[in-house]
Amino acid sequence: MGKDVGGEKKGETMAVMSLQQNPIQQFQVKFKEAETGFKSWLSKQKLPVEAAVVTAMGGVQGAFIGGLMGTLSPEMPQTAGALVGGPLVQARNFAAITGVNAGIACVMKRIRGKEDLESAVVAAFGSGVAYSLVSAGLQGQPMNAITTAAGFSLFQGVFFKLGERFSKPSVEDPYYTRARAMLLKLGLEKYEKNFKKGLLADPTLPLLTDSALKDVSIPPGPRLLILDHIQRDPELKGKRGSRG
Repeated sequence: MGKDVGGEKKGETMAVMSLQQNPIQQFQVKFKEAETGFKSWLSKQKLPVEAAVVTAMGGVQGAFIGGLMGTLSPEMPQTAGALVGGPLVQARNFAAITGVNAGIACVMKRIRGKEDLESAVVAAFGSGVAYSLVSAGLQGQPMNAITTAAGFSLFQGVFFKLGERFSKPSVEDPYYTRARAMLLKLGLEKYEKNFKKGLLADPTLPLLTDSALKDVSIPPGPRLLILDHIQRDPELKGKRGSRG
């Protein structure tokens, strides 16, 4: 019997070590932590700073996509305006479209406090004007720029409404906020549904035991990581001790 228990503990330890040493999972956790930290820092900046950073990031992403499309599909029929020209031209076009769109959307969200159809349409109109300016220059016809911008706005509006219709908004359950953050930090977010299935809400975290986690079908390795995290968390550990 003792041998079986020892073998089980050894297997659990090996599972935890394998989980902790998984470089892909560790990278995902670190990346999410860095992304969350950056977004938190950016949201605290003044509007001009946030808009400039978001616009620059959007422009870089657009330039990369445009350059890649121009490199990988040189024989593509040049039917769409944004696809006219070589990699550098397409990089410029997409940088203008995505950068301006992201920047205006950022400003609208900060001012209005929400992302809605009006903000999406305004951002698309601005990106359409920007594309017209970089592709045709100041010598281009103003009406062409307005027509292009209006087309961008129309398409963006249609896509926005389709997205609203076919996507279900994810509403975070306030009773599992602490549990969700813990699982995300450990790279175990896929087990959030197990917590909800067992009604292991935030107030139960200091009371969690191996058997409780086992009852909701969480494997040995993740169970040990969760319990270890609770032991190391000063607030949760304190609550566990006070209840004892």
